[in-house]
Order: sequence, then structure tokens, then C-alpha cells
Amino acid sequence: MGLAKSSNRQIQGVGASPGIAIGRVRITDRSRVAVHEEYLKPGEVQGEVARFIEALDQAREELVAVRDQLSEEHGPEHLYVIETHLMMLQDSMFKRETLALIESEAINAEWALKRTVLKFRDFFAAIEDDYLRERVGDIEIVGERVLRKLVGKQHEPLNDVHSMSLVVAHDLSPADILQIDRQKIIGFVTDLGGKTSHSAILARSLEIPAVVGLERITSEALDGEHMIIDGSAGIVIINPDEETFREYLKRKLHHEYIERELAKLRDLPAITTDGCRISLKGNVEFIEEIPSLTGHGAEGIGLYRTEMLFFNRDDLPGEEEQFAHYSAVVKEVAPLPVTIRTLDVGGDKFVPDLNLDDELNPALGLRAIRLSLRKPETFRPQLRAILRASALGKVRIFFPMISGVAEIRAAKRLLEEAKLELLAEGVPFDEHIEIGIMIEIPSAVIIADLLAQEVDFFSVGTNDLIQYSLAIDRTNEHLANLYEPLHPAVLRSLKMVVDAAHAAGIDACMCGEMAGESQYLPILLGLGFDELSMNAISIPRVKEILRRCSRGEAEQLVKKALTYHTAEEIDRFLKSEITAHYADSFD
Repeated sequence: MGLAKSSNRQIQGVGASPGIAIGRVRITDRSRVAVHEEYLKPGEVQGEVARFIEALDQAREELVAVRDQLSEEHGPEHLYVIETHLMMLQDSMFKRETLALIESEAINAEWALKRTVLKFRDFFAAIEDDYLRERVGDIEIVGERVLRKLVGKQHEPLNDVHSMSLVVAHDLSPADILQIDRQKIIGFVTDLGGKTSHSAILARSLEIPAVVGLERITSEALDGEHMIIDGSAGIVIINPDEETFREYLKRKLHHEYIERELAKLRDLPAITTDGCRISLKGNVEFIEEIPSLTGHGAEGIGLYRTEMLFFNRDDLPGEEEQFAHYSAVVKEVAPLPVTIRTLDVGGDKFVPDLNLDDELNPALGLRAIRLSLRKPETFRPQLRAILRASALGKVRIFFPMISGVAEIRAAKRLLEEAKLELLAEGVPFDEHIEIGIMIEIPSAVIIADLLAQEVDFFSVGTNDLIQYSLAIDRTNEHLANLYEPLHPAVLRSLKMVVDAAHAAGIDACMCGEMAGESQYLPILLGLGFDELSMNAISIPRVKEILRRCSRGEAEQLVKKALTYHTAEEIDRFLKSEITAHYADSFD
């Protein structure tokens, strides 16, 4: 194959989009702009303000041109991210903060902009939620676009490459990803980024193999070198030797074969060998994720997160704006159902108009349903907007972080008030909309039998349930080994929740990360869950394994698992069972 080098350098990053791509490196200049820091002389401030606003306008015009071009070529399917970036350029704290720094401290626009971006980065870094923490990437991308205008640096075209190219960049914006010519570019890797960045989400949606968070890949790789991207394992290999090349070529063909086989399952029911039907749905944050969701055979949306509507803006979204957004989601996924979660933010999340005080421990503070009930002026417009959207398709609503019966009753009272208002106004909605709650804290588990009498379904958020049950901060790297989904306390909690739900005749659903990790499927099946909601890519694999399982055998597996005393023992037992019964599915 004539390799230029045989160093076989392997670098571990974050697998952003699965699949294997083999091609040649194309370094793309997306490096950060170096910022010159300068204090202004008297009389220069207004000129600097004008220069910053002009750069904002130029960046906006450039992004509008990209949006219009993409809209003509592909339709509006994936343009919500670009619209979000346009909103940040048009009217946001991002703009206000930068102007305030220029005027109050008499510093040049580049320096002020850099400080604004750093301020937001520090704030987002403290956020616990993975999805929300990575939203800082959007601010950095927008800030970089404006910086380039300020220093007169051009945005290098991404598609000026040969076929079979693998783009290597410091970072790529969602607009970059959307403009990729799939005939030429077959994968990309970046220094920055995480699994839930907008760029990673789009890469998965467009099924482009990608690895991000490699830190130094732009300094490790050279233009024209051979490279392998393993988006599933998060591995990049530069200048592979002959043996490695052949091995990954074999893996690539195997992966493509498996994907083709899994794709055949898309329209088949998720049903076990003994006739037990499980609903497999998807977790969605952005409307642009829906085509990938339905393409992977999801039976609807099991968790639609509404937080992003509230971030990166000066004011709160009103009822009309929320209704427009929710109705677009409902129409996009119709006739499949959508389960919408009400606002799940708190003192650790970035919604400035809520005027939240700093809290010593925001994870246990005024957040989620507690915040919504404290601020009905914010909660009521959301309830009305969701109810109105329910007239356009099948919608369920559920409330996060319920800790007791009083909270769910208070939330239901506000929902009933919203229904009465809409009835009086003659506004259509689903009068029988199903109501659920997230089970994610120990008190909800302990009184699950009481809560089950109040709602139509449970949805377990495993990330928080594990964290709160084990008193583990899952963002604390020193405690990562103690975050154990198979801990006996977690399994017993899940069993209590499912048993309480079924005793009351309601569904037990799961929308946490555990639902999409196929190695846990026999446990979740045996516990009796009725619905699992996960990221789109996990659905075919989970369905394939599910169709090879028996609910009866899974129940016996769970009975045995619950007799072990530690997570390690349960994990060892589960692996032995998987090896014995489902080995082919877990390749």
C-alpha cells in the first residue's frame, strides 16, 4: 500500500460518531485566533464598539449565507443549530457582556470577546449535566467566528480536498459539519469537543465517523499521512503499518456488515422470544436529531429535553415561542409519540432571567420541579405550550426530580389550571394527556407505591438515581470507580420502582444512559421495564439483543443477580451469562 511512514501512532480520544474510516489526512485551519490585548486611549472606545458590532454583523451575514445555501441543498432538517448560533450573534449576553467590557475597562474588542468566552467557559465547566456542560462549545465557536472577522482571518473552505479525506482540525463548527461533501470527506477528528457537543450530535445524525477531544491531533498528524478513525472506540491511528491496516479494513467491513444487518431490524418489533413487547424510544434534545432517531427504528421520543430553549439568552422564552418549538417536534416525529420533560434547571444551570441565587450545593438545591413550582410565572407558559402541542400529535408530559406526593399534586394542580384556561379560551389540546414523573432520587423510590397512584407512568433517570443513591458525584474523577450501575442498592431500587408501577397498572420506563448500554439489557428486561429510551445509535443493537432474549430467562437472571452482595460480583455474573447466551450479539 506504499505507506509513507510506519510509526503506527495510536491516540485515544472520545468516540463521537461510530464507524471506521480509512483515508488520508487533510489538516484544516480551525486553530484559535491569537488575541492581542490592548488598553484603549481616551476617545477610542466608541470606535472599538463600532468595530465589534461590524464584526458581529459580518459573522452573522456569513452564517446566514451558509444557512441559506444548506437550506437550498438539503432543506431545513439540520438548521436549528445554525439558527441558535445566529441568535447568539443577534441578541444575547454574549454580545452585551463584550460591549460592557470594551466600554467599562477600555480594552480592545478581541480581548473583551476573549474574556467573555472565558467567563462562559468557566461557568459551564461547573455544570454537572454532560449535555448542558458541552453547550459552552457553541459559545466558543460563535466567539471564534467573530474573532476571525475582527482580525481579518478567512474561514478556510472545508471541501477543498481530495476524495477519501479525513479532516483533522482543532475544532469544527456545526456549520462545518453540515457543509461536508460526503463524496470527499469520510471522517473527521478534532482536538476539542465531547460526545454531546453539537458537532458530535450532527456527525452521528449524518453517520460520519468521528473522534473528538484528541487534544493534540493537529500537531501529531501531517497533511497526506494515512490515518484510521475508529469512531466506536474513539481511537485514531496515524500511519498504520500493514498489519494494522489489514486488521482495521477487516473491522470496517465487519462493522458495515453488522450495520446493514441491524438496519433490517428497523421496522421489526422489539419483542422477546417469549412474546414480551418492549417499546424502544429515543432521547432527543434537538429537532435535528429526530431523522436519525426514526431512521434507527425508534418508536417515538421517550425523553425530549426542553432546557436548551432557555439557555444563552437574555430573557425567558414565552408561551408562543415554546409552542412553536414543541409543535415542530411533535409534527416532525408524528405519528409517533413524544414525551416532553418540563424544565430541568437549577442553580447550576445557565438561565439568567430566573435570577437564581448561588447555592453551596446546587445538585440538592432549587432545581427541576422545585424551581418550577417556586416560579409558576415561568412554569405556566411551558405547561400551556405543551398542552397546545398535544393537539397536534401524541404527547405525554413528565416532571423531573419529584421527591414526594405533595410535589406531583402541586404540579398537577397547575396543569389543571392551564387546561381550564385553554378550555375557556377555546384552544384545543389533549384533555387526556398522560402525566408522568422522573424517578431519580431515593425518596421517590421509597414511596414509589404512593407516587404510582398519582401518575400514568414512571420514567427512571438512572444517571441521577445512581448518583443520589450512592452519594457519588459522577463528575468527580476521584470517585469514578464508585459510580456503579450494578450496585445492589441500584438494582433493588429499580426493582422497587418497576414493582410499584406494575402494581398500580402503569408503565415503568427508563430514559437514563443505562437504557442504551446493551450489556445491561438482560437485567432491565428481567426487572420488567416496559419502555427503554436511549440515543438513536443504540436502538438497533438493543433491539437485536432483545429479540434474542427471553423475558422468563431474564427474570431468572435478575433473581440470581439480586443475591450477590457487590457490584463486582453482579458484573462478573452478568458477563458470564452474556458469554453463555448472547455472545454473538455483544461482538
